[in-house]
Amino acid sequence: MRLLVLCSLLICAIFALADDGPNQNPERRFQLALAQYNAGRFAEASSQLESLLPDFPKSFEIQELLGLAYAAQSLDAKATAHLEAAVRLRPDSAEARTNLAANLSRLGKLDLAGEQFRKALALEPKDYDANHNLGEYYIQSEKISDSIPYLAAAQQINPSAYNNGYDLGMAYFLTGRLTEAGSTVESLLEKKNTAELHNLLGQIDEKDGKFLDAANEFQAATHMDPSEDNFFYWGSEMLLHRTYEPAIEIFQGGVKLHPDSARLRIGLGMSLYSRGKYDEAVQSLLAAADLNPSDPRCYYFLSKAYDSSPNQADEVIATFRRFSELQPNNAQAVYYYAMSFWKGKRVEDPSLNLQQVKLLLQKSISLDPKLADAHLQLANLYSDQHDYAEAIPEYVRALQLNPNSSDAHYRLGQACVHTGQRDRAQQEFDIYQKLRAQHLVEIDKERAEVEQFVYTAKATPSTKP
Repeated sequence: MRLLVLCSLLICAIFALADDGPNQNPERRFQLALAQYNAGRFAEASSQLESLLPDFPKSFEIQELLGLAYAAQSLDAKATAHLEAAVRLRPDSAEARTNLAANLSRLGKLDLAGEQFRKALALEPKDYDANHNLGEYYIQSEKISDSIPYLAAAQQINPSAYNNGYDLGMAYFLTGRLTEAGSTVESLLEKKNTAELHNLLGQIDEKDGKFLDAANEFQAATHMDPSEDNFFYWGSEMLLHRTYEPAIEIFQGGVKLHPDSARLRIGLGMSLYSRGKYDEAVQSLLAAADLNPSDPRCYYFLSKAYDSSPNQADEVIATFRRFSELQPNNAQAVYYYAMSFWKGKRVEDPSLNLQQVKLLLQKSISLDPKLADAHLQLANLYSDQHDYAEAIPEYVRALQLNPNSSDAHYRLGQACVHTGQRDRAQQEFDIYQKLRAQHLVEIDKERAEVEQFVYTAKATPSTKP
């Protein structure tokens, strides 16, 4: 908050005045309080002002400074009464209203804070702070579109204002006004070349479909500031556009500098998996799961990589078991554990207890009856045991939930052959051949999972104004 009465008194003045005692004249006592406030001695300032207030309850300066002193001690509830009193005593003071608004905002009274910010702007419509503060208020209230006119006005008043300019560029970006966002950030870059501006410009270019420009901006941001955030944005840009070797190199560099970053290890694992390096992908995704066991985002790709690389069965089974124990009501977690156990043991251990696998799959379905993969795998388990009568309803349910599952159509066709339903079997095989000819269903699904991970992992505080 801005202090209404600015003073450059030296700290030594505190001690010179303190010797006068409580009988010194009111003006000197106020000056002492002001000097204490400016020196960061907020409790002493409050005490001095509290002794003055009974004799001067209508003093704007005392009420305002006491409110500010309380606020500086995070005593916002106590500050409110005095800041409100200051506004009543001097209603035409934009700064007094701003101080009150900031106090109300910290107390979570956003509607009342907004009212005071708007009144401050009405008193000083061409003031930078009044426009900027109201714009920031709307951002805090998650009304991004409403913030733009005030942030833009503040930027016009002071084009070199970095924080305001960054927030304006981000607000334009979040509301889809990409041209204005780009020009705002580029203009700001001419005045101050920072990594976060390159990162934001990269996000703008990515959303505008300018892949190469986005990659260059993320690269510039990472070279200027090799933070975990910048490595993730740069690597993700390569991953999203299937330039896997560069993505692997970027994520490996990020992991080296930030070994405790789960999302960098997930990004690395996904890049390795997409490049066909399944053993390395499993290792990276296992490390990510160890760093953040309750984060569900890595387990999908761990299960996919494990399909192609069952060499680390014990570690993978233990990881999925832990996930299912951490989230016992998560159908997907139980399903992953069932599949890891089944895949990891059926080759190695002929005495595998398939009853346990079946119970886990049934539990997964009971937790989420719409989990198509669980119905499909339960049907496969029944088929492997030649129990086709049990398998067929599960295949049918899986296809009701996911009609584009080529595997479900094929396995249902096989089950129909075994039960003598040859016409129905042929229909399923025909659909299977048609889906396989398209060759895009499974690829599109994995691509959607990649995009979902990247965009949710980017949703961090650093991406918001």
